[in-house]
Amino acid sequence: MAWAPDYVTSAELKAFLRISDTDDDAQVALAITAASRAVDTHCGRQFGVVAAAEQRFYTGQWDRRICRWVVVFDDLMSTTNFAAIVQDEDGVTVGTIDEYALEPRNAAAKGRPWTQMVVLLNSAQQPTGARDEVAVTALWGWSAVPSAVKQATLLQASRIFARRQSPYGIAGSPDDGSEMRLLARVDPDVAVVLNPYRRWWAAA
Repeated sequence: MAWAPDYVTSAELKAFLRISDTDDDAQVALAITAASRAVDTHCGRQFGVVAAAEQRFYTGQWDRRICRWVVVFDDLMSTTNFAAIVQDEDGVTVGTIDEYALEPRNAAAKGRPWTQMVVLLNSAQQPTGARDEVAVTALWGWSAVPSAVKQATLLQASRIFARRQSPYGIAGSPDDGSEMRLLARVDPDVAVVLNPYRRWWAAA
């Protein structure tokens, strides 16, 4: 799996749509990718994983409630090769954050990702709040795509695929009472399925 991948395969969507031929394979693939990115946008996160640990940069925030530095970062489900350092404005390493707690504390037990790191007071290095000074190396992403995300992608992709039959945003027929406007947002059922997976990012 890659970062921000397609969440279902063409075979899965074709089975969902009961398509047995290969005439529309290119359009099926496009619908899947478009739906996958719509899922990402709605959720404020993606559900893939990087191929290898990589370094990303974040800004520490002082939490007055717990009197600790907190580093909010991308979704993380593995501690393999995890490391955090503080760099100066020239990219030179100042020190290593060697004492920390990943949060939410029960994320692993619930099959959910860690989304931030609390720097403990006895860490050899503390952030200062400078922009992008905390360099975190990790295997970013989700270990597997949740079933709910796959189902939501199928629903949204089927809607996008059907959109070419309704170029003016209207599906169905007024004669038989099935007329329906295709709204400029994710399908309502998709939104319901994805709501538990939405992530809200605080402004830096």
